[in-house]
Order: sequence, then structure tokens, then C-alpha cells
Amino acid sequence: MLRDWNLFRITMSLGLCTRGVIMRFRLLLIGCMLLGISGCGKKPTEKKIIGLSVLSLNNPFFKVIGDNLTEEAAKHGYEVIVVSGDQDPNKQLEQVRDFINKGCKAIVLVPCKSEVPAAIQAANNAGIPVFTVDSASLAKDVKVECHIGTDNYGGGKLAGQAMLEILGETGGDVAILDYPEAESCKLRVKGFTEIIDAHNAKPDASKITIVKILDARGDQEMGERITKDILQAHANLKGIFAINDPSGLGAYAALLSAQKEKDIKIIAFDGQRQGKLAIKNGQIYADPIQFPDKMGIKVAQVIHAFFNGEKVESEILIPASLYKKADADADPDLK
Repeated sequence: MLRDWNLFRITMSLGLCTRGVIMRFRLLLIGCMLLGISGCGKKPTEKKIIGLSVLSLNNPFFKVIGDNLTEEAAKHGYEVIVVSGDQDPNKQLEQVRDFINKGCKAIVLVPCKSEVPAAIQAANNAGIPVFTVDSASLAKDVKVECHIGTDNYGGGKLAGQAMLEILGETGGDVAILDYPEAESCKLRVKGFTEIIDAHNAKPDASKITIVKILDARGDQEMGERITKDILQAHANLKGIFAINDPSGLGAYAALLSAQKEKDIKIIAFDGQRQGKLAIKNGQIYADPIQFPDKMGIKVAQVIHAFFNGEKVESEILIPASLYKKADADADPDLK
């Protein structure tokens, strides 16, 4: 093409421009215009990245959310960066700043502390939409486009009803292994205690007394250590409600060590594979189970809808389901 252009310039300067040369130049111009339309003016495809910071990747529950979010988002052209906040709001803030520097189009958080606004505020200030999953933010003056999680309050009520199956006729002392920094766990404990309080309000009820609520941070090792302390202080303990499977498994290890695994029943929460196996083996009585796979998929779908200009609900809750030994025995995933 450059050779043709030089030929045209030479013939023009010598006054030798013929009809054929002019026609050839016209074709050259048309070719340039078509090239410009088809390629020269085309912008490279913009990379679309979603940043996800979860509470802790030591908990398999959050890995399931991350894996399903990543898989579903890829269907819509998004890449997902998954990191662990390790229950540290300051670390999570640094991760959000890194997401901003990487040019993330959306940021998804499992807030490491529900009342701490710094990470969300940083994203808001950068003009990047924020979505929360599993645990909502309770921070004021920040904007979250949508929260996707379990109906933790309803799940807590299911846990309370399961405890009534165990102690409703006899009554007894109960302890709660909590994680109050997470809004989801606050709701679980609220639902659980409301069911117990409603039972105790009946005039002929055998009283169920919540003797201790302690923070086990949703951790198996901490759950074991705290349960050992509770057992020393409350010899008549009959039940434990643990806000997730890891702390429930820790509680069982403490009962086993004290040879009280047959005397004290555990209600946990989540329905991870380890928790379901513990139910199958009689180590945990029941779990209100969550569906982290559905959460991850739904987050990706909501983000895609948001960028398509569709109206997005401020909160989407997925109901929990009570899972007991009969369910574990029939569960094909545990075969």
C-alpha cells in the first residue's frame, strides 16, 4: 500500500497522472477507510475483574463461595481474584485498596467485622460497586449494592427447634459458641435464643438455661479450648449450640477428651462436608445447612445484572434447611 502511495506522488509531481493511476488511488483510499473501520479504530477489550475478600480461606465454606463465584462469573466474561481477610479488618482494607489499584470493576466482601466501614468506604470513594456475601455490613454511611446470604435468623430458629427436640421435655443447661463480630452469627444466636425463650415462657415448660455465650471465633481449635473451660465451670451442661461446623467439631473434641460425648448434644451450623459427616457419625446432632454454592453463583449473576443496568435487590436471602442423621444417611455425597 505504501508503494502505491509513493507511485501516486511521483506521477503527480511529473504531471503523468493517468486515469488508471487515479482509479488506483481511489481504491487505495477506500481500502484505508475500510481498514480504519475494521481495525485501526477498534479499542482492545477491557479486562473485567471482580475482587473477593472472604472472612477466612481456612474455612472450606468460603472456598466454595469463591469457587462458584469464579466459575459463574467466567460465563459473563469476568475474572475473579479471591483473597482471605483472615478475620482482620485492617488486612481486608489493604486488600480492597489492592483491588482498586488492579482496576477491579466490582468488589465482593465477607466483612471481617460487620460494624467496621473502612474497606467499603474505600471502594465507595473509588466509585467501585460493593456487594456483600454471607455476612452483611452493619456500618453506617456506606453503600452496598446488594447483600446475598443465608436467612441466618431463620436458621438460628431451626437450631433452637433442634435443641428443643433434645431438651424440650427434660430441660437443662446450654452453652453457645458465638462469633459476635460477624453479623450472620449474631442473627443465628438471636433466632436460637428466641426459640429457647419462647419455650421457657410456657408455664409448664422444663427450663432450658443458657449458662454461657462465649466467642470461639468460628474456629475449631478455639471451639475446643473454650468448651473445655465451659465444662469445668458447668458440670450439668446438656447442650451446645455452635455457630458453625468448625467450632462445633472443636466442641466435640473437648467432649471426647472429657468423656462426655454421650451426655452433651451439639447443634452446629453450615452443613459443610465435615459437619455432615459428623452428623452421620453421631458426633453432631443437627445442622441448619447453608448453600454456599448458591451464594457464589447468585453473587456473580447479580453483578452481571447490575452492569447490564438491571434493577438489583438490596438483599437476597437463601433459606437454611435443618439437616439431621436421617438426611446424612441418605445423602449421596457421603456415600
